[in-house]
Amino acid sequence: MVDRFFLTRQREVHQQEPDSITLLSGPPTCGKTSLLFQFAINSALECSSSNRKVVFICNRRRLETKPPYLSQGIDPSSDIFQGIKMKYVDDEDGIKKYFAAFHLNDTFPAAVIVDDFGDFFDERYFNYLIFKQPIFNLISIITNMKIRSCQERYGNTRGRDLAMVRTLALCHNATIHANKKGSCKLLLSDTHHGDSPRLLFIYKRWIPTIFTVKGDGSGSFLLKYNNYSGNGSSKSTKIAKYSIAFQYLLLEGITEDGDEQ
Repeated sequence: MVDRFFLTRQREVHQQEPDSITLLSGPPTCGKTSLLFQFAINSALECSSSNRKVVFICNRRRLETKPPYLSQGIDPSSDIFQGIKMKYVDDEDGIKKYFAAFHLNDTFPAAVIVDDFGDFFDERYFNYLIFKQPIFNLISIITNMKIRSCQERYGNTRGRDLAMVRTLALCHNATIHANKKGSCKLLLSDTHHGDSPRLLFIYKRWIPTIFTVKGDGSGSFLLKYNNYSGNGSSKSTKIAKYSIAFQYLLLEGITEDGDEQ
């Protein structure tokens, strides 16, 4: 299943179908967005003969600041990118609005991918910068917009957890509904700073399959597939070693891993 995040031969992509809802979690600057985008490309390739799209949900400014790296062999001008529809949102409300109306689609997308899902629930100030440049002067207009925190909106110190749970439940129900009429995958990503995804106890309630990324100490990264069973344990099957080099996503190899945790 880890090969779905890399440029592989078509027969390899179909070896094992992932669960309908999965999570990719890793440390900062490990190339998560690049992995998600390659997943989107593979999904678009699979449904290229049909009219189904792949939806990529993200924050526009963050994506433009740190665009994904493509795998070697992917032509940036390829028609396959026509099968990927970008949807830009600023907070969790944008995600909830999208999935609340999901059942109204005549044709469901082959996959919906949400980049940096957990970051949409962070308490922060968003600064919107508008630049205008007359003949000689640069006029900078900075508008500070305060976004009400999850704690304020839910009246609870664990408001962020509640917001994530409700949004995950909505995403889960929408995806299950779509899969009654055909295959529709939901892939989320999040950032963690330790050995396991932050708020793992929340994610495991809704997501049985979690991919984790960690550095190998030599500049490369290890992508690991874990399937969480009902008793909370996980079983790992494969590990992909990859790196980000020369502005490319490079797969170095995939190994079997029979260790049980």
